[in-house]
Amino acid sequence: MEKLRIGIDLGGTKTEGVVLDEQGLERYRQRVSTPGHLGFEAVVECIATLVKSLDDQAGCQLPVGVGTPGAISTLTGTMKNCNTTCLNGRDLLGALEARLQRPVRLANDANCFALSEALDGAGADYGVVFGVIMGTGVGGGLVLHGQLHQGAQHIGGEWGHNQLEADGPVCYCGRRGCVETFISGPGLLADYHRLGGKAQSVPELLTGLEQGEACAAQAMDRFHQRFGRALATVINILDPDVVVLGGGLSNMEPLYREGRDAVAEYVFNDQLITPIIRNCHGDSSGVRGAAQLWSVDEV
Repeated sequence: MEKLRIGIDLGGTKTEGVVLDEQGLERYRQRVSTPGHLGFEAVVECIATLVKSLDDQAGCQLPVGVGTPGAISTLTGTMKNCNTTCLNGRDLLGALEARLQRPVRLANDANCFALSEALDGAGADYGVVFGVIMGTGVGGGLVLHGQLHQGAQHIGGEWGHNQLEADGPVCYCGRRGCVETFISGPGLLADYHRLGGKAQSVPELLTGLEQGEACAAQAMDRFHQRFGRALATVINILDPDVVVLGGGLSNMEPLYREGRDAVAEYVFNDQLITPIIRNCHGDSSGVRGAAQLWSVDEV
């Protein structure tokens, strides 16, 4: 009998589902709109409908893993830090298990990214993998020899909310100068605008950089320095075997040159030997990692 698993990636605008086989190959994939504007119950029903469709395609009921934009509070057992705000303060895991009538595993989407890349992606040949998400926000996940480390408070890998500059911009979390306020896509663009830049998107900023625009060059230099200081702190603490970058900003080639040079400048060592590499599975890492919350041996 085949060992299949369902992964669900619950995003703010879309919810994606995939069925993975024991070799990590996708058998089925389906995407629907996330009805967050309709409330918590609508989101639960959306996931349940998607799971039923994938069950039907597979011909049997399968184990389900879900990647979410937030995490489960170890204090209350309810969701926290979700940008799909109707989930916050609600028992998503309990509601899904009741609706689907089976055990469900749930993890932060950055953790799912890290797990996917560690198991059969860019970090597959390494023991300790720190996965980085740099997109609309900044997140991370830690995988130790094939095992996801969520932490006692489910905040393992959350480097995006370490304070980088005490007088920095206000973060949505209520603090100032978090890593996320500087090296996310919106953070980069906001710093560029503070320098007087006029571009309205990161791709436009990068075009300006190629054309020699001074504001773009200054913004990117500051970005790389902040990336270096922030990631060097993580490397100093974890000393991982590899750092895998994901999210939209991971496609910026200078990160792997100027960004890496900045990390080397700040890391507590005479040289930086830690590989800093691009992800393998791209946008599919999250949904694949959600399925991989169930190991093949457990299916």
